[in-house]
Amino acid sequence: MKYTIILLLLPFLCSAQGRFDKVEIKTQKITDNIYMLEGAGGNIAVLTGEDGTLMVDSQFGDLSEKIKTAIAEIATGDLRYLVNTHWHGDHTGGNGNFNDAGATIIAHKNVRERVSTDQIMKAFGREVKASPKNVWPEITFDEGMNLHLNNQDLMIVHVDNAHTDGDAFIYFTQANVLHMGDVFFKDRFPFIDLGSGGTIDGYIKAVQAALMISDSETQIIPGHGALANQADLMNYHQMLTTMKNRVQKATAEGKTVDEMKTAGLDEGFESWGTGFIAQDAFINTIWTDLNREEN
Repeated sequence: MKYTIILLLLPFLCSAQGRFDKVEIKTQKITDNIYMLEGAGGNIAVLTGEDGTLMVDSQFGDLSEKIKTAIAEIATGDLRYLVNTHWHGDHTGGNGNFNDAGATIIAHKNVRERVSTDQIMKAFGREVKASPKNVWPEITFDEGMNLHLNNQDLMIVHVDNAHTDGDAFIYFTQANVLHMGDVFFKDRFPFIDLGSGGTIDGYIKAVQAALMISDSETQIIPGHGALANQADLMNYHQMLTTMKNRVQKATAEGKTVDEMKTAGLDEGFESWGTGFIAQDAFINTIWTDLNREEN
């Protein structure tokens, strides 16, 4: 459990520890002008072309120069837009640096609300101070919006109370590429931020919405993990519904949450708890959410 908490706290630890020094930004080409960048933190999408460059999420501020170098190797146009999938620092930490470089930041209205005010990360018992103004989204939306850039029609769609209360999908319509942010941790149990409006039911509904948007040819960028497809997302949906149902059944049988953690509820999904969120933490999240809903 201690190891899990340490992993959860990593996004908020001081950069003086030098943990980004050896991070490499890996670029994967998805289509002629859409790329996925992996480093530390959430996966980044980059759209290039004569209309300028758009990126989705910005990872940590200490990685901005490395990310700029990686983008310069695949794009010639100026950086015009930065879209955030949600407010967490491993997805918005570089916002200020890219905004200073000319990018207009776009996100759901709740992202602006959270980055512009002090927040309490209840999962960690830690206060996150408001970010500087150049981190705040300059264009916000409620249910969604569209962008038209580099021969792509981009659908930006808000999904309610999933990972947080400000999650958005970015769907590159012509390319059939979908960025899901942290509503998708490929082959891993997810972090659902109950303190920021996340819920297990909203999370499942959001994944169902992504399944409706996608088809067998869709290339899906998860918030964390390797490039995925619809079959991967179906497996993810099955895991979510199975784990929720198992926690509900165990609760009805009178088991305590601690008993659930040793009851083998992760049967068939044992490897999913070896990454960011361990089985115990995920069971606790589901139980806590369902318990608060009942009360």
